[in-house]
Amino acid sequence: MAKELLRMDHITKIFPGVKALDNVNLSVEEGEIHALVGENGAGKSTLMNVLSGIYPYGTYEGDIVYNGEVCKFQTIKDSEQKGIVIIHQELALVPQMSIGENMFLGNERGKKNAINWNETYGEADKYLKMVGLTESSRVLIKDIGTGKQQLVEIAKALAKHAKLLILDEPTSSLNETDSRALLDLMLEFKKQGMTMIIISHKLNEVVYVADKITVIRDGSTVETMDCHAMEINEDRIIRGMVGRELTNRFPKREGVELGDINMEVKDWTVHHPLYTERKVVDNVNLNVRKGEVVGIYGLMGAGRTELAMSIFGKSYGSGISGTLKINGQEVDLKDAKAAIEAKLAYVTEDRKGNGLVLTNPIRVNTSLANMKGVSDKGIIDKDKEYQVADEYRAKLNTKTPSVEQNVGNLSGGNQQKVLLAKWMFTDPDILILDEPTRGIDVGAKYEIYCIINDLAKAGKSVVMISSELPEILGMSDRIYIMNEGKFVGELNAEEASQERIMANIVQAGRGE
Repeated sequence: MAKELLRMDHITKIFPGVKALDNVNLSVEEGEIHALVGENGAGKSTLMNVLSGIYPYGTYEGDIVYNGEVCKFQTIKDSEQKGIVIIHQELALVPQMSIGENMFLGNERGKKNAINWNETYGEADKYLKMVGLTESSRVLIKDIGTGKQQLVEIAKALAKHAKLLILDEPTSSLNETDSRALLDLMLEFKKQGMTMIIISHKLNEVVYVADKITVIRDGSTVETMDCHAMEINEDRIIRGMVGRELTNRFPKREGVELGDINMEVKDWTVHHPLYTERKVVDNVNLNVRKGEVVGIYGLMGAGRTELAMSIFGKSYGSGISGTLKINGQEVDLKDAKAAIEAKLAYVTEDRKGNGLVLTNPIRVNTSLANMKGVSDKGIIDKDKEYQVADEYRAKLNTKTPSVEQNVGNLSGGNQQKVLLAKWMFTDPDILILDEPTRGIDVGAKYEIYCIINDLAKAGKSVVMISSELPEILGMSDRIYIMNEGKFVGELNAEEASQERIMANIVQAGRGE
């Protein structure tokens, strides 16, 4: 029988006005991959923050027993000294520093206040090799992709001699290829005896790697499933998470008649803002009709976000050329303000970095892109701002006690709803949604899908970028396939399949 490495007994954590964890129990055996699943706000990350010492002993009730010893961690350093290392969803890397510098930041190699750079880079290269990265540890973080940055975080954890590795949404910003590579790496670490806890909303990945799955709902433990003792599939996990069957992941869009072309992009080319000789978008043609949801799919680095941002008031890129027409009229949108005035909205993939002001309340965030709508002669009417925010809270079913709640205190799914409300308040005719369901659970995803369908039903044009193929297939009327800055295929919903989309990308990669 496997040895129990971790036991969390009767963990209760209360924030002002909210019981985030209510008598939660968790048991993890040595050498297993244990998945934590639940809807946004269920308490998964809070539980791991208790375990890792981010919430110190004394701020919660209950006991942490690790390797047979009751632990009272006061800081994250305390848990790391025991070999418990957490990798958060938002990567904690400094872009302008090298891989090696990042790996040993706060854990420097050297003596007497002098860093030994030979030891630093030598050690870093050793751990990079363990995670399958061939880059030199002297390369800057900003010069490697997101998938490789995730591997750097894992190498950084290994350098801390991790015995229990906690991964919070490790694949949320990765494409399917990079995600599978990371999951296979986890399985390899498991063979070597490492114990891991993974938090993920991607249930197919949970089924792929997990030995056991613990479901948390509304701050309480619902059940723990042994994947080797029972038949586990995504529907079974969803039933535990939401407390009911979710028979259809993608709501049907009914009663929508496609209208005229609302936006048309022709011969659109964008160069990198720094390396101006490099094309990131190469001669792209795109159109979207009123009431239509057009999907754009491509692997990481295909140029999807760069395309979207360059269309939205030239927010990205240099040497932008091509024609943009809205309602048949050619327009030159020089900045984001001009784009908003042209009834165009761009919902960023980075809601925490670029989409919302986390330290401000929902009320303020909702009106950010349309200050005129809540002001009179340049003075903001706070009552009107409150009224508008509360209307969108009700319309989008945002779970919050008040629109005066700071956005940073909301779950990912509710933050996404506030971001959508911000742009819906500008009354756009065309919405570009960049990864609109990244990092949110299946229940919240369904609600976002319903909002997208309602927008299309109201005659809006929606362009949806997603790294999740099932989502693209389930929501789109038409799909553009992008690879290395070019559109390499276009499929109607009826003819589209995962195989056909990936075949287009593979063929383009071969130059066929």
